[in-house]
Amino acid sequence: MTKIVALIVVAMTWTSCSEKKAETQTQNTIDSSGVFVDEVSVTDSTLVTSTTCYLQVTGKDSLIAQIDDNLGTVTGKLFYNNFEKDSSFGTLIGSVSGDTIKVEYDFEAEGTRSLRELWFLKKDGKLVEGIGPYDKSGERFSSAKEVKFEGGHVLSPMDCEQAEKHFKKIGL
Repeated sequence: MTKIVALIVVAMTWTSCSEKKAETQTQNTIDSSGVFVDEVSVTDSTLVTSTTCYLQVTGKDSLIAQIDDNLGTVTGKLFYNNFEKDSSFGTLIGSVSGDTIKVEYDFEAEGTRSLRELWFLKKDGKLVEGIGPYDKSGERFSSAKEVKFEGGHVLSPMDCEQAEKHFKKIGL
């Protein structure tokens, strides 16, 4: 009998480990009678995330990006590998609006941690970095109207396994 119970427990554990991860979200509401209610909804986040990687090489400089898009919420990694200049690497978090990706780049360069707003336009399968003036803090664009998608970095799709090798080398 104990062997059967142990076998069932192992089978249930194996099944639960192989199932897709689900996110739970709690929303506090008040029903029509004025009673406070916790509503819990479950969404399967593994079915909607797509990962794309990009690369630009200019001479001995390179820029590698990994973008994880989960229904418009974006996370990822970015590595500016500059030859004989300051390089930077860090994480991305932001959102997608149409063909535009707006993220905060939380990065380290020369031992200093910084934050900067970056925008990318998805165009013809590539990512085009937006350029424009930043505010006094140097972290945010001073005006959305002044962000242009010309003259910035243009990244082409790359194999994500290769991108991950570069990120592992720098500890991302």
